Amino acid sequence: MPIWKSACRPSGGIFDVATREQRISELDAIAADPDFWNDAEKAQKVLKERSEIAGPIESWRKQLQGIDDAKVFNELAAEGDPEAATEARRKLDEVAADLDKLELQRKLGGEHDPGNAILTLHPGAGGTEAQDWAEMLMRMYLRWAERHGFKAELVDLLPGEGAGIKSATITVEGSYAFGYLKAEAGIHRLVRISPFDANARRHTSFASVFIYPEVDDDIEIEINEGDLRVDTYRASGAGGQHVNKTDSAVRLTHLPTGIVVACQNERSQHKNKSMAMKILRARLYELEQQKQRERIAELDKTKKEIAWGSQIRSYVLHPYRLVKDHRTGVEAGNADGVLDGDIDKFIEAYLQQQAA
Repeated sequence: MPIWKSACRPSGGIFDVATREQRISELDAIAADPDFWNDAEKAQKVLKERSEIAGPIESWRKQLQGIDDAKVFNELAAEGDPEAATEARRKLDEVAADLDKLELQRKLGGEHDPGNAILTLHPGAGGTEAQDWAEMLMRMYLRWAERHGFKAELVDLLPGEGAGIKSATITVEGSYAFGYLKAEAGIHRLVRISPFDANARRHTSFASVFIYPEVDDDIEIEINEGDLRVDTYRASGAGGQHVNKTDSAVRLTHLPTGIVVACQNERSQHKNKSMAMKILRARLYELEQQKQRERIAELDKTKKEIAWGSQIRSYVLHPYRLVKDHRTGVEAGNADGVLDGDIDKFIEAYLQQQAA
């Protein structure tokens, strides 16, 4: 059972410590059963739920400890210790930052916001330029995930011709990964002096980012084997001699919807098919949710043509350096830092705007 339903919602959200502690005790009792690891998949779900429930409590306790520490340093500062005053301010700044993070998570009330995410990237028109831009975005999101301690795994990659990528699929595992990353869905625009242009002219490139929630295995998504076309092929990425000699990569085509997913990161064809099925289930669930909730118009907003006028954010590297989010107006002059994964200010501003 998802923790945001069983432990958070009924009793006041993510700050309901008593309800969470009760659920942690229940999960600990389950984990103490001698037969707990007989079903490894179920055991992993229990441990994952415990971790997600306990996280906010640990953060809350850390904040209380930070306030207590700040009080102690403040008392020392009152006795004339200038270093203690500096330390007191630092502790309070840390507490304020943690509180802002928890407050933002509290506003992430979507059904799938607390869970994992599946991110896909596609370049727009423009050949090598756009493909290189898509690869830059891929690195940006991998670095962002690393900064947050999320587990990011590149499960499918189609290299570009000469440079960049034609497509990529990344799974991101961590608390509220989908809730945060959903702010990144849309068209991203790059303006720079092209490294592929011998005349050093300025070029504009586009790439699209789509975000899907990872569907919990408890949710029934019926997929008829007769509706699937399964293709196997040799993986194109690194992975040793085994990858290059066997058809371990798997591509699934869901014939009724035309959805195509692929996975090639594992050496085992069975594991690649399992991951591809997980991604397909997420795509089909997303499609069904959109139909049921009449969100087709909203879907169209994020699936615009990958071209001028439809971008959610611009990354300008020439003639000046600036990254601007067109939805919120938030800007950052350190474009290199943004491309290295420092995108929290854009994500937070968008989520705050949506929650208002």
